[in-house]
Amino acid sequence: MSHATFRSESGYRATYQTDATACAAPAERAPAAGSPAAGSPALPDTLALVALARDAGMLVTLDATIGRERYESVTGSIATLARFAQALQLAMREAA
Repeated sequence: MSHATFRSESGYRATYQTDATACAAPAERAPAAGSPAAGSPALPDTLALVALARDAGMLVTLDATIGRERYESVTGSIATLARFAQALQLAMREAA
């Protein structure tokens, strides 16, 4: 399993990992819990993505918290979406 770490402008730390079994549903997990799935894309940390969205100027609202699960909505203009995409591309380049 490989990891890459970066910090957003607001200080949130993001970790990308190539282990798809960490976020898969129990029925989709591979038999070996620690083995990375072959050819899986990097999975982003949700808190870091929300932090990048906030830094880009998007409005992030907490809709509900059920147990440990958070349900959030992200809204913004096309300009803020473009800033978010640019920030995400830059963060992924820095993490590589």
